[in-house]
Amino acid sequence: MDETVAEYIRRTVLKIPRDEIKMLLQKWGFLSEAQLQTLNFHQIKDNISQEVVQLCEENSADIKQAAVLDIIYNHVYQNKRMWNVYQMKKSGEDLEYFDITDFKKTFKGRLRSALKNVTITFKEYEDNAIWIRVAWGTPNKKPNQYKPSYVVYHSQTPYVFISTSVLKSTLPLLCQALMVASNYHDIREMELRSHSLNSLKDIVFKRYSQNFQTYSPKPLEGGNVEPEKADIRIVEENKSEKERIHRLNQEVFGSGPLPKLEFAQYRLETMFKSDPKMDVLDKKEPFRCLVKFSSPHLLESLKSLAPAGMADAPLSPLLTCIPHKARNYFKIREKKGLFPEGFVSP
Repeated sequence: MDETVAEYIRRTVLKIPRDEIKMLLQKWGFLSEAQLQTLNFHQIKDNISQEVVQLCEENSADIKQAAVLDIIYNHVYQNKRMWNVYQMKKSGEDLEYFDITDFKKTFKGRLRSALKNVTITFKEYEDNAIWIRVAWGTPNKKPNQYKPSYVVYHSQTPYVFISTSVLKSTLPLLCQALMVASNYHDIREMELRSHSLNSLKDIVFKRYSQNFQTYSPKPLEGGNVEPEKADIRIVEENKSEKERIHRLNQEVFGSGPLPKLEFAQYRLETMFKSDPKMDVLDKKEPFRCLVKFSSPHLLESLKSLAPAGMADAPLSPLLTCIPHKARNYFKIREKKGLFPEGFVSP
C-alpha cells in the first residue's frame, strides 16, 4: 500500500471519536468482520489508527478505498462542513430517465477532459443521494486528498449541495461536469449557506413549509391615552400584546423546529423617499444594495426579533421570505412580478 494512502487512512481514523470508530469501519466494509474483531478499540486512538492501517495493508488498500472511508466520515459528520445550495435548470420540463452509470461516466469524462490529475469517488445512499468526492491536483501535481470538494446530488431534482475546497478555481469545472452529467444547461448559486445539510434540504425540497403574512400589523387599542396612563402601559407587562406576538410568530414560522440556515443574501432595489422641498436627489434612480444575513441559526434569530422587542410583529416579508425566495430562484427571475415588493432577482 502506498505511504500516502496509509497516512490518509490513519488521519481519517484519528478524526473519528473513539467510541464510533468501529461503527464507521463497519459502514466502510473494506475490512472483514474477522479483521475488525482483532482491533482493540479501548486503546488510544493513535494505536487504533496504526492497527487499522496494518489491516488495510493486508487488503492492499488504494486511494479509492481511502476516499470511500472519507465520504462515509463526511456523511456521518456532515455538519462539520459548510454547504452551499445550487439549482440547475433545463429547457424542457419532462422528466428523463436517470441512469447512475451514465451519470458517473459522463461526470468523470467531463472533469478529466479539463484536468487529468483528479481523484473522483462516488457513493450512493438510500435517499437517492449521490455523494461525490473530488480531490484536485494540477497538471504537474498529484491530487491533494486533504482539500477535496464534496457534492451531494439527489437524482431527478435540480438541486446540488456543494462543499468546496479552498481552491475556488475548481468550482466552475465542478459545475460544468454536474450540468453535463445530469442534462441541465444552467446552474446558479441560491445564496443559502449552512453547516446543516439536512436543513438546506428541508428548505429546497419543501419539507419545511413556512407561512407568509397576508396582513398588516394592527396598532394597539386605545391610541388616544393620557400620558400618565400611557407610561403605565409601557412599564406594565402587556399580556395581550405578548399573546398577539406569539400567535403571529406561530403563523409565520410554525410551531416545529426550524431549519438551521446560517447564511442568506439577496439584492434589494428601492426608491428613496424624501421631502420634495429638500431636493436631495436630482435623478429619481432606484437605490440598489446587496443584503446579507448570517447567524448560527438565522431563522431562529428572525423568529426571536418580535418577542425580544427588537421588531414589530408580524415581521416584514423582506425578512420572512428568505427561504421561500431562494427556493423559487428561477421562477422569480422568469416572472418578475411574483416576488415581494422591494425585491429584484439575485
